[in-house]
Parts: sequence; structure tokens; C-alpha cells
Amino acid sequence: MDPENISTERAAYHKAKAFYSVDDDKYLLEDNIDIGFPPASVTKLLTSATALKYMSADDIITVGDEYDLVKPYSSLCYILPGHKLRLFDLLTGLLLPSGNEAAYSIAAAAARAAYPDREMTSAQAVECFVGLMNEYAVSIGMNNSFFVTPEGWDDDRQYVTARDLITLGLHILSIPVIREITATHSRRVVFESGERITWTNINRLLNPESEFYCKDAIGFKTGTTDKAGASLLAAFVRNDKTYISFVTGCKTTEDRYIETLEMLRRFT
Repeated sequence: MDPENISTERAAYHKAKAFYSVDDDKYLLEDNIDIGFPPASVTKLLTSATALKYMSADDIITVGDEYDLVKPYSSLCYILPGHKLRLFDLLTGLLLPSGNEAAYSIAAAAARAAYPDREMTSAQAVECFVGLMNEYAVSIGMNNSFFVTPEGWDDDRQYVTARDLITLGLHILSIPVIREITATHSRRVVFESGERITWTNINRLLNPESEFYCKDAIGFKTGTTDKAGASLLAAFVRNDKTYISFVTGCKTTEDRYIETLEMLRRFT
């Protein structure tokens, strides 16, 4: 599914909102923050953090047959089997245009880096990586979430809570590579295999030409699936204080920005 496309004719999604002051270690708004719901592409932040535990951002990854595991109608960053990229660049393709194929290439490579002596098919490597994701989630305090895919595709076994995503956001603030990438509006990338591409962040808070542009926004990730609706985990620095917000269950992509900016105006 295109992360910027969602039907407004569907039944109501699970709604949750949170607004958190990092400096005060305090929730300024809590709305359904402990109820599980589909995580959508916000999952890719956890995928990124887990991969960086086992690999360096400068490690080279060759896209392989894990590409065949990508679901139809996925959001893509247009890498192909045989392309060679630094992990940093694959993370850029994962987090800016929300490329699902990047999630699978990262997952397979990181699992093999974690277990270099283990023979694994690509499907086995991705499954192994998802296990590492769940271990990582628990290690940072995400105690009420469970993941079965590296890209956040809808699956009835997969869930997360808004409280856990605020916890994830706090953790991401401590990872410079992910902070840098998610704060970027657009990046021109040259693959190690020679291809060139420009990736643009679908987070409209970072687009200077968008009606939702916010100069105080410092990154994180959108998500959209049929079951989740439209969601957004975002971070801001305003008046020298840092805040993390989250909304999910929005009927349109515009709604997630409207609700996020309303919270920012209300609490800062």
C-alpha cells in the first residue's frame, strides 16, 4: 500500500494519542496509550535500531532474493536485486520513502551478521531478525508490543501500544544515525554499485513547501495500513525543550498532521 494513500470509507480505526515532554519526563496527553493496535511503518524505526546493533552504518549490503518476500502493493524505494548499498543508505530508503524492500534486505543482512556461522535462507534470516527485533524491543522497555514483520505489514499477531512507541521514540533520540536520517527532507544517494537516486521523506512536517511544515520538527516516522489507518510518531524541539508525539487511527494522512500540530500548539 502507498503510505500516502488511504481510504476514508473504512470503519473507524483504533484511536490513540500521546504527547510527551522529554525534559520533564512527563506525559502531557494520554489517550488509549496502553491498548494494542497495528504498528504500520512506524515499525521501521525498530527495524533500523535493531540492525544498527549488529552492523555498522558503513557496512555494504547486496540486495538478494529476500526481495521476493516483499508483499504486493508495498511502498517502495526502488532498490533491486544486485544493487549494493551502505547500510546507512538502505536505512535512508527505509525511513524516507518507507521502502518495504529495504526492510527485507536490512533484516536478512543483519540476521546473518548476528549469526555469521548459521546457514539461513532469506526467509529464515528475516524470521530470525524479527526475533531479534522483539528482543530489542523488550530490552528498551517496549513490554506490550509484538512484531512479526520488519516493515509493519498488517498481521493479526502484530501489535504495539502508544506508550511503547513513545518509549521507542525516546530511544531513537539516542541513536544519531536514525535521528539524522529521519530529520532529512530529501537525500541524493549514490549506491556502491553505481546507481543514483533521490529519496524524499513522506513526513510532511519536514517539507518546507507543505502546509504542515514545522520548523521545530526533528524527525521520526509516518505509517499507514488498512488496519492501522494513518499514524505518525514525531519529535520536536521548541523553546529548548524536546517533545515526542504520537497519533494513530487517523482516517486520512492529512488528519495525522493536523492532530499532531494541534497537540504541539496546545502543550508548548
